[in-house]
Amino acid sequence: MLASLWALWMTITPLSPAQAPREVRLWEGKAPRETREAAEPRDQSKPNEGKVAGKPVIRLAPVVDPTVTVYLAPADKATGGAVVICPGGGRRILAWDLEGTEVAEWLNSIGIAGIVLKYRVPAPAGDTPWRNAVADAQRAVSLTRANAKAWNIQPNKVGILGFSAGGEVAALTSLATERQYSAADAVDQEGCVPDAALLIYPAYLVNKERDSLLPHVKPHAKAPATFFVHAMDDPVVPESSMLLALALRREKVPVESHLFATGGHGYGLRPTDSPVTGWPKLAGTWLTRRFAQANPGKAAP
Repeated sequence: MLASLWALWMTITPLSPAQAPREVRLWEGKAPRETREAAEPRDQSKPNEGKVAGKPVIRLAPVVDPTVTVYLAPADKATGGAVVICPGGGRRILAWDLEGTEVAEWLNSIGIAGIVLKYRVPAPAGDTPWRNAVADAQRAVSLTRANAKAWNIQPNKVGILGFSAGGEVAALTSLATERQYSAADAVDQEGCVPDAALLIYPAYLVNKERDSLLPHVKPHAKAPATFFVHAMDDPVVPESSMLLALALRREKVPVESHLFATGGHGYGLRPTDSPVTGWPKLAGTWLTRRFAQANPGKAAP
């Protein structure tokens, strides 16, 4: 009963575009399969650790209670699109600002709502490392659609964007043919497959030999149009993007792929003198075009 009331409240409580971003829990009570006690995520970064473009990075962990933080586009720019954002972090932490909140602010600048997903990391010992994270992403897509009217978005214009390990989460969410959890309430009556996927240096999609997708990465003809960015010198191997892009192409899924000679890994969208950091302009053009072509009467299943 409480879960039903919570779901109803979520779908009728509007966020004003003038409001500051708001954090919303994905589930009432514990998330599916979650047995750990609640823990407040903390920034795990050490002084002077791993700066990107001369700026520090917020590295959040652990995440036991998944949430989304909702950044609505300004009313005078809003296009009706929304994107669930999955920060990376090697399945251990979330690069919260670099690959999360900064991305939401960029999306807002092009009229798209940014829904920053705080998915569960790290996975419990012995569990499939991506399973809970994908469940959280699926729930976030459904929750976004359930709030379409309140958040001034269109349910057939809900994308997903992920970086590195978050790219794994985004890829598996876009390829999924069933939920990783049992439907909980009215929110889960909304589709959990995104309408578009953007995979930025995605990780963990290929075998050690780099010649094949992993068995659980299963492209199919109903997958959403997908956009890729990868640098060829990325130690998180570019074959993840290349092999998945080719497999989707064989299924006749629309694909756009950008491979850069250099650039490494983990740059987010912070600009440097490396050409790869110009990817947001390419992605913004692609995503705006995809959403403009969306069938107004159809949302993903």
